Amino acid sequence: MSHNYLTETPLLDYQNPAIKALIAQRGWAALAKGERIGAAYDFVRDDVLFGYNSDDALPASKVLADGYGQCNTKGTLLMALLRALGIPCRFRGFTIDKGLQRGVVPELVYPLAPRNIIHSWVEVQYRGEWLELEGFILDQGVLTALQAAFPERSSLCAYGAGTDCLQAPNVAWSGQSTYIQKTGINRDFGVFDSPDTFYADHRQLTGFRGLVYRLVIRHWMNRRVAQMRAGRVPTIPGGDKNLVPAKSISMEKEAV
Repeated sequence: MSHNYLTETPLLDYQNPAIKALIAQRGWAALAKGERIGAAYDFVRDDVLFGYNSDDALPASKVLADGYGQCNTKGTLLMALLRALGIPCRFRGFTIDKGLQRGVVPELVYPLAPRNIIHSWVEVQYRGEWLELEGFILDQGVLTALQAAFPERSSLCAYGAGTDCLQAPNVAWSGQSTYIQKTGINRDFGVFDSPDTFYADHRQLTGFRGLVYRLVIRHWMNRRVAQMRAGRVPTIPGGDKNLVPAKSISMEKEAV
């Protein structure tokens, strides 16, 4: 099977002028390979704030223009930047239990949310192996607020985080895999050359439910995320019993 891990696609639109200008302004192309990965990763993690866009299947240039994103949209932007920098990368699709979004999704509409929510991470080829990059989803402001709100907790599966090491999660690029939502994963769809291929068959938030999400609910969620970033983490009814991580699936590495 032929794979296209450097190809531009409608979603990975890295020839877009805004993306090309960003790379040129930052001087990323002149860096060594590991530093190129780290520069793109750090930008997507902290310069692009955690938040909810109008759809999962947005072009990278639109995510960049929004200035915020979640797992799927931030991942699309990261993949576009990596491919523009000559770094082979691919998409891996999952679902996560909706409990991971508890506290971000308002309690009034939480029961209406689908049990399984589309999730993804980026796999990057580096030093002869595929590394899994997921730790870019929460910006440092949101992560710091959660750490301060739950100083005694190690495991947390809520507020957009799914980790067993909340106080010291593996989210910084150091040439290794990174994670921040892994413990919420409950289904693995496997590896895809691009997000375009995945979203051709896997979509959520369609029809009337999708319209309500785009026009109302996501803005509500974004306000709650902004409150979290400011140190005001919403209380979840039921307390600790609703913060227990879902059982993570067993992950097997793909062959290089």
